[in-house]
Amino acid sequence: ATGGFSGPSDIKNNTAQTTQTQAGGFSGPNVSETTVAKALDMADDSWVILRGNIVKQLDRKHYEFTDGTGTMTIEISDKRWNGLNLTPKDKVEIRGEIDKDWNSKKVEVKQINIIK
Repeated sequence: ATGGFSGPSDIKNNTAQTTQTQAGGFSGPNVSETTVAKALDMADDSWVILRGNIVKQLDRKHYEFTDGTGTMTIEISDKRWNGLNLTPKDKVEIRGEIDKDWNSKKVEVKQINIIK
């Protein structure tokens, strides 16, 4: 199965990446859903759940994500797409880990789902 993001991109000659289909996981209530504004203040390695939209592709695996409270970079490796094809209009839920570097902060996405 293939999946990925279809929308604005800063990459020249953007090509779709092939991913493997995977299934499984937990579906139920959680206490760690947060906002981009709060996630930007969280510590490195904190786990977050964000709901919003991927608005732009920055490079091969980095994207701009917004939820109305702010914007931040998210990193989605090829294996995390699980056959999803998204556009900026699709509202998604991402689950991942805050990755803080010297002068930047992003979410390393471990799971992504379309919210219907």
